[in-house]
Amino acid sequence: MIGNSEQLRGFRILVLNWRDVRHPLAGGAEQYMHEIGSRWVRSGAHVTWLTAAVPGEPEHERLDGMHILRAGGELTVYPRTALRGSVARGHFDAVVDCQNGTPFFAPLFAGRRTPVVQLVHHVHQDQFGTHFPAPVAALGRWLEGPAARRVYGDRPVVAVSPSTRHELRDRLGWRGPIFVVPNGTVELPPAGIRRAAEPTIALVSRLVPHKRIDLLLGHLRTVAESIPGLRVDIVGDGPDRARLESLADELGMQATVTFHGRASDEVRDELLSRAWLTTSTSQAEGWGCSVLEAAAWGVPCLALRVPGVRDSVLDGETGWLVDEPRQLGAALTDALRCLADPVRADQIAETCRTWAGCFSWDRSADLLAGVVRAEIARMAAVTDGRPVQSRTARSDIAVLAVVPRRAPELRARLRATDEVIHSEDRTAVVLNGCDETTGVAVMTRLGERPISVQLMDNRLILAGPTAPLAPEGELGQLGLHSA
Repeated sequence: MIGNSEQLRGFRILVLNWRDVRHPLAGGAEQYMHEIGSRWVRSGAHVTWLTAAVPGEPEHERLDGMHILRAGGELTVYPRTALRGSVARGHFDAVVDCQNGTPFFAPLFAGRRTPVVQLVHHVHQDQFGTHFPAPVAALGRWLEGPAARRVYGDRPVVAVSPSTRHELRDRLGWRGPIFVVPNGTVELPPAGIRRAAEPTIALVSRLVPHKRIDLLLGHLRTVAESIPGLRVDIVGDGPDRARLESLADELGMQATVTFHGRASDEVRDELLSRAWLTTSTSQAEGWGCSVLEAAAWGVPCLALRVPGVRDSVLDGETGWLVDEPRQLGAALTDALRCLADPVRADQIAETCRTWAGCFSWDRSADLLAGVVRAEIARMAAVTDGRPVQSRTARSDIAVLAVVPRRAPELRARLRATDEVIHSEDRTAVVLNGCDETTGVAVMTRLGERPISVQLMDNRLILAGPTAPLAPEGELGQLGLHSA
């Protein structure tokens, strides 16, 4: 069965992102597109990545098969990219426009008929006020909201989590199709690695204001009084590091907190493997990348219930969510006391590893490729004057239809944005943009009589119908695998 990524073979894809993985401030957004783009290249696509210049890095290079072109700074990357995109108009088959607060507005320079898919990790409306003075913050909010809504129109948007999709609808008023394509994560490490004897919190994060690590530091003295031997390892670097180190000193936490800076993967993994708990105090995220990386090591997370992070933590199963920053101290103490019980800690660790194992970059690449392929087909129909087919329900809704036979051939008969998975004697089809009634009608037109058709909740949308932690026991036991 040929997947969506393989069907991009020979296509020329242009990626617009203000950073690439070589940038010293690169984070989850850059990793996301790099992992997916490199897989498209391995499937035969040609990927070009326009981004900002990086000190010490060449203006252009081949990186994991992708052609990286660097020019401009943090702000000038946008006009420089627009200029390059205008010159290359017509050269690319599709554009993936990665929006990190400020969109590239690719439809303005890529060509009216060029397929453009906008990729959004999270909505930045609140963060503009954290980083910029009021007039600049207001401009940023306008660019991300009304201006982007006008320019991109009905072009598809990819959100990395249901939280981001909700924010796009609720705060930015986005009316076009929005598809959720979750992050993948690291491969599961070997099980059975022993954690540290002393209670240890490990945090992997860029040290920037909106991560709000000062909230964690502010509660640690109280936690340390209740949890003898507490250690906190902070891995990462950024412009907020000096302030955070000074704050830790002021709070008298020098013996408890260690700032490791930007560490190698080996050092990071060693610290995570020894940890009891990780935390997230971020203002908002598209997805908790570090949360899932820790979960792969069997480490649960205690986090504030904010967009993105609330999707990556299964409250009460792979960690705990709290509603208010003032609750952090008591919640951290309770979590560490819970994890002091080896039996309970092992149970939580196993659930964490199972949850992390649901996510793969191969699936993410295939899902995003499906959205790109669908937009290429839609724009071709518009150009040719052919009718564009659409389903009655909004893209936010999806159903899972289960057919009582192995039918991988259904993949070729469905839309690129649908998903087909199968076991030895069953096939499950994820139909985006369908409610139960429409889902039954689609399967009937295909000549199939599904044994069940039901709406997918956020957990299934993220981890896929193969998720062993699916809330419906039957779905979790299907033993389905990607077709």
